[in-house]
Amino acid sequence: MIPVIGLGSWQVFDVGASAAERQPLEEVISRFVTLGGRVVDSSPMYGRAEQVIGDLAAKLSLHSALFLATKVWTTGKDEGIASMEKSLSRLQTRRIDLIQVHNLVDARTHLATLRDWKEQGRARYIGITHYNSSAYPEVARLLRTEKIDFVQINYSLGEREAAKEVLPLAQDRGVAVLVNRPFGGGDLFARVRQKPLPDWAGEFDCHSWAQFLLKWIIAHPAATCAIPATGNVRHLEDNMQGGIGRLPDATLRQRMVEAIAQL
Repeated sequence: MIPVIGLGSWQVFDVGASAAERQPLEEVISRFVTLGGRVVDSSPMYGRAEQVIGDLAAKLSLHSALFLATKVWTTGKDEGIASMEKSLSRLQTRRIDLIQVHNLVDARTHLATLRDWKEQGRARYIGITHYNSSAYPEVARLLRTEKIDFVQINYSLGEREAAKEVLPLAQDRGVAVLVNRPFGGGDLFARVRQKPLPDWAGEFDCHSWAQFLLKWIIAHPAATCAIPATGNVRHLEDNMQGGIGRLPDATLRQRMVEAIAQL
């Protein structure tokens, strides 16, 4: 079991080694664990993020508390293995909870390697990712033809395409779903800024727009964990509240879609 709100690292954790750059992230990851968070997602594509996460986890002795997820993003078997070895070194772990093929790059080659790693106990779970809905047909094909544990895709009140095929298929296949871009890359906040939260949001214990957006996602029966990225402790605390209390039912979720569409 993993909590429904995790922590992404794209852009936010790509920082240098100075105390000024790392202190806010140290506070975020420490508070994240204190609030019950576990899933921290990264990728070699995210610059220095893996190294920063590994350094902070080691400094704070948090490796045993975290569910670390990263990706392989290259072509060729040997290149993929080399990339994954570097990722484990940066994250400072010998065994990773989840490795996914980033954006389906040479997916079948890497999935074969990942199955070997899983058998060897080096990776607990394996999966695939993509950020663009144009790739969802291929995501669906791999879900049908490959034995994987996780799929990571975009899904939010601003990007609902995954609900047409990918989410139902993942649910049918017993594949866990990590949700990218739960705030639409920030676009949704631009739409709701200065707008009052609907009074009826209280019906599902929602007290902010961030919680509104996150609760809509995790209320989908296929969604396992949403992974908003942040380097701000106050935003983190708000996000984590999105995983607490009641969730909207199907009727309320549709009302939420309509509310955002009207903004």
